Amino acid sequence: MPHRQSYAEPETESLDLSPAGEQPTGRRRRRRPRPRWQRVALITFVVLAVLGGGGMIAGGLYLRSVESDIERVDAFGGVPEESRPEVVAKGAMNIMILGSDSRDPENSSGSRTDTIILAHLPKDRSSAQLISIPRDSWVNVPKSPEGRGGRDAKINASFAWGGVPLMVQTVEKFTGVRVDHVTMVDFAGFKEIVDALGGIEITVDKGFTSTHSLNPDGRREFVAGRQTMDGATALDYARERYAFADGDFRRIKHQQQVIKAILDKAATGGVLANPAKLNSFVKATTNAVAVDESMSLLDLAMELRHLRSGNLGFFTCPTKGTGRMGSESVVLVDTPKAKRLFDAVRRDAVPEILSAAK
Repeated sequence: MPHRQSYAEPETESLDLSPAGEQPTGRRRRRRPRPRWQRVALITFVVLAVLGGGGMIAGGLYLRSVESDIERVDAFGGVPEESRPEVVAKGAMNIMILGSDSRDPENSSGSRTDTIILAHLPKDRSSAQLISIPRDSWVNVPKSPEGRGGRDAKINASFAWGGVPLMVQTVEKFTGVRVDHVTMVDFAGFKEIVDALGGIEITVDKGFTSTHSLNPDGRREFVAGRQTMDGATALDYARERYAFADGDFRRIKHQQQVIKAILDKAATGGVLANPAKLNSFVKATTNAVAVDESMSLLDLAMELRHLRSGNLGFFTCPTKGTGRMGSESVVLVDTPKAKRLFDAVRRDAVPEILSAAK
C-alpha cells in the first residue's frame, strides 16, 4: 500500500501551508526519479500536434517509445462511484487538466493547482472545448477520506486537502460532468517545450512589466504587438497576474494563448521533419507530464490526429467577478450560467456549449 501523505488544512488565501517535503501526491506511481512536485497538465493537446500533418507513423513510433516512461497518477482511487455523475453522452470524453508551476516563487511547496481546465472532446472528435475554472472559484468541496473538506472553499483547496482524487470529486460535483481522464503538467516545463520548438508567436494586447521574471533582476518588459517568445519569456508571460487589474482572469487568457501558440508551432514548425527537434520536443513534453493510469496518449493522439488549434475553443467558467468570503478573496461563480454551460458539456451539445460560454 503506497504511503498516503497528509494534507495541510488551508486557513488563509494562499492555501500553501504544506510543510517542506510534504506533497499531496494523490497516490502516484513513479516510473523514474522526478522533481519533488507532482507535475500537473495539458500536454495531451501538445502531443496531438506531433501526430498531425502526415506524421502519424513517426509520431506514433515516438509516442510508443516514450509512453511507458510517462509518470502515472492514481487519479480515481477512493472516489466513491455512487457520488460520480452518470455518463450521458457515450463516446464523448472529458479530461480534467491540472496545471501548476513548481518553480514559481509563489508556489514553493507545490500544494496548489494554479490552473484547472475541463477539456471536452465531442463524440465525433472534430473539435475540443477547453473551459478554464478560476482557481479561486468558491465551490463546495466534498469531504476527503481523511475528513478534510466537506464545506465551501476555493476550488483549489480540494487539491491541498485530498490530492487528485478529491479534485476529481470537486470538479465533478461542481460541473455535473463525469471526468474520464486526468492530465497534469508542471507549467515550468513550458520553458523547455517552447525552446524545443524554437520559440512561439504571441500577440501581446497591452504592454506590462512582469513582477517575478526569470531575469536576474526579476523584471521583464512586454510591449504590445506580435512577437516571438523563447521559453523563459513565454513562461513569464503565462505566470504574471499582479500587473493586471483582472489578475487571474488575465493570466488564464495568457496561458490559453501560450497553449494555442505551442500547438500551432508544433503542427507547422517542421518538428516532424527534423529528428533533432522532434527528439527535443518529445523529451521536453514527457519530462513535464503525468497522466492517470488508464490514459493512453498514443490512442488519444491517433483519435485526434486531425485536430488543429483552429478547432479548439478556449473558454472560462462564467463568473460574477471577485468578492470576499470571510477573510478570503474569492471568485464568485455565476451559477445559472455555469449550470447551462456544463449541462451542455454533459450532453455533448457543442453548439450549446459555444453559446453558453459567450
